[in-house]
Amino acid sequence: MQTLTATPVTDVRPAVHGEGPTWDATRQELVWVDIDAGQVRRATVSPLGVVAEVGVHHGGATVGFVVPAADGGWLLGADGGVTHLDPDGGSRVLVALDREGGTAPDGTRMNDGAVDPVGRLFGGTMAFDERTGAGSLYRVDLDGSVHTVLTDLTISNGIEWTADGRTVFLADSGPATVRAYDYDVETGSFGASRVVVDLSDDDAGAPDGIAIDDEDHLWVAVWGGGQVRRYSPAGELLAVVRVPTENTSSCAFAGPGLDHLVISTSTQGLSDEAKAAQPDAGRLFVVRPGVTGRPAGVYRGPVDALRQV
Repeated sequence: MQTLTATPVTDVRPAVHGEGPTWDATRQELVWVDIDAGQVRRATVSPLGVVAEVGVHHGGATVGFVVPAADGGWLLGADGGVTHLDPDGGSRVLVALDREGGTAPDGTRMNDGAVDPVGRLFGGTMAFDERTGAGSLYRVDLDGSVHTVLTDLTISNGIEWTADGRTVFLADSGPATVRAYDYDVETGSFGASRVVVDLSDDDAGAPDGIAIDDEDHLWVAVWGGGQVRRYSPAGELLAVVRVPTENTSSCAFAGPGLDHLVISTSTQGLSDEAKAAQPDAGRLFVVRPGVTGRPAGVYRGPVDALRQV
């Protein structure tokens, strides 16, 4: 098994709850979120893996994910719905899911999300108190309509597709599993599933955000474990990237050659003693894993058409 060590990005200030690094190939920028600060952050990544921050935007009280939009700017999983962020930093709420009068009556917020091979957006939710079964997964179709795909999740987290689009992987940090679902590219529907990664009996932590490389292998950030693990599509552990802070939250391939793995981390839940012992908590980390990945999917529908049905 291969073992690597990630290097902290010390020239970019740490986040409170860093999450969801995403490579926007059109803009040649890395975007990621600070969930608790409600921020979207932007940076360039050089061919050598040097990360340089170029912007910070406010997206909501909480922001769980950011993905590029073909119409320009980005779509955010912000608060309890979907928000559009303009390149100049202006934001507007497009859809409020499970919300009444600006509040989420069931105490949920948007968490992780991504775009499928044809341009549909998927975004998951979780309860602030992380209670079992409170999370759901939603799909935004190319006509802007929003549909519920899965319910009874706990912490809907990383989501990625194989190159042929026939399999979608979804992490749920509650049961500490990553499941592989049969996927219908024509309809965006989920079919039969199986567990690919099961960390429920692993003291290392729980699966959080995920990335997929050009060999259809999964890179799984292990929350509470201070590492990112590479698994084969069958669930065989092939590599471990060690990160010197425990809350590794997500990862993405980035840079012009998509050959650097950028890892987000968080200070959430750390005691003062733990923060002192882990001074790089909340920072981005970078490693060159020897394989390449894919840029983020782009939402290809008109953003002004988003509506809940």
